[in-house]
Amino acid sequence: MVPRYARPAMTAIWEPEARYRIWFEIEAHATQKLAELGVVPESAASALWDWWATNPAIDVAAIDAKEAVLKHDVIAFLDWVAEQVGPEARFMHQGMTSSDVLDTTLAVQLSRASDILLDDMDALLAAIRRRAEEHKYTPTIGRSHGIHAEPTTFGLKLAQAYAEFDRCRTRLANARTEIATCAISGAIGTFANIDPQVEEYVAAQLGLAAEPVSTQVIPRDRHAMYFSTLAVIASSIERLAVEIRHLQRTEVLEAEEYFSPGQKGSSAMPHKRNPILTENLTGQARMIRSYALPALENVALWHERDISHSSVERFIGPDATITLDFALARLTGVVDKLLVYPERMQKNLDRMGGLVHSQRVMLALTQAGLTRDNAYRLVQRNAMKVWESDGSLSLLELLKADAEVTAAMSGAELEEQFNLDYHFKHVDTVFERVFGG
Repeated sequence: MVPRYARPAMTAIWEPEARYRIWFEIEAHATQKLAELGVVPESAASALWDWWATNPAIDVAAIDAKEAVLKHDVIAFLDWVAEQVGPEARFMHQGMTSSDVLDTTLAVQLSRASDILLDDMDALLAAIRRRAEEHKYTPTIGRSHGIHAEPTTFGLKLAQAYAEFDRCRTRLANARTEIATCAISGAIGTFANIDPQVEEYVAAQLGLAAEPVSTQVIPRDRHAMYFSTLAVIASSIERLAVEIRHLQRTEVLEAEEYFSPGQKGSSAMPHKRNPILTENLTGQARMIRSYALPALENVALWHERDISHSSVERFIGPDATITLDFALARLTGVVDKLLVYPERMQKNLDRMGGLVHSQRVMLALTQAGLTRDNAYRLVQRNAMKVWESDGSLSLLELLKADAEVTAAMSGAELEEQFNLDYHFKHVDTVFERVFGG
C-alpha cells in the first residue's frame, strides 16, 4: 500500500489492530455458541465478552513480539488474549484451526472493502450521469481508429461510460456476495471437532454465509472471481481515463482536467496543462489488474490446503482494494470538474470539410438508384480530395460539381444529407435505455 494513493476509511480495514479485532470477534462468537451447545462453560464466553466490553486497545507490538518467537500469528494472538482475559481464555479456539480465523477474517475485510467500493461507484455513476445529461446534445466527433468517423454527442460518450460502470457495479455486488463466506469447520474442514452450528452462528453474527464445503480453507475460486472483478473495474476506469487524455491533447482539446489556481504543469515549461490525474489512473489500473493473476494462481492449492495463497493475499487484499478505492474517487473528481469545450468540439467536427457525412450521402445515392459499390466510389473519390486538402475543400461542393453525382441527386437533396441534427434523432432512445425514463 502506498500512502499517496490511499484513503483513510479503506486503509483502516487493513490495519493490524482492525484485523486482530475481527479475530477476537470470531473467537468470541464461536466460544459463545460452544457454550450454548454445552461444549465449554458459559463463564468462558462471558469472560471474553466482559473483557471486550472494556474496549481494550490491541497491543499489536506485543503480539508481533510473540509471533517473532512462536512463528505463528494466530497462536501469538491467542496467547496474548489469554494473558489479558485469564484462565477462562483456555476455551477459545476449541475445535478450530487457524484458517477458520484467517479465512473468515479475510471475508469480513473484503466484504467491508466492497461496501466502500460500492459507495465509490455510486458517487462515480452520479457524477457521470450529471455530466451526461448536461451534454446530452453537445455535438462532437466520434472516432474509430483515432480517425474522424461520424458525429455523436458528448452526452452519448458519457452515457456509454455510465452503462459500463453500472455493469461493473452489478459485478462487484455479485462478487461481494460470493466472497462473503465463513469457514469454522476445523482441521481439513470435516467438523470432526466442532459442530457446524458454530459456523452458522459465527457467520450470522458477522453478516456472512456459511461456506458449503471448506477443506480447511475457503475455496480460492471465490477470491479469484473477486480480484478479477476488481481488475475489470480498473480496466473500465482506464478506458474513460484514456478517452479524457486523448480529448485533452493540444490538437484536440475538446475536454481537459480541471486546472486549479496555483497549479503547475511542468518544472520546465510554464505553459503546460497536463492530464496528470487520468495518466495516474492509467497506472493505477495496471497495478489493480496485476493482482488478478496471482489470485487466479491461488486457486490450485495442494490437497485440502497449503499456505501458498497466504502471502499473496497479504499483498493483494489491501493493495487492490485501497488502490481501487482511490482510483474511483479520483475519477469521480475528474468527471465532476471536467472542463468541456463545445466550441472546440464543433470546430473539430467542421475541420474536415464535411467528410463526417459521407455515409449518409452514399446511402442516399443508393436510395436514388445507384448500386452500393458505385455510390461508394463516387463519394470516396470526392472525399479523398477533401482528405488530401486537409479539409480546406468542401465535400458538399465537390459532390455538387460531380456530374455523376448530380445525375442522381439535386444540389438541394445533397444539402439535406449534411444536416448534423440527423445523427442525433435517437439520443433520447439511448438515454432512456441507459438511465430509464
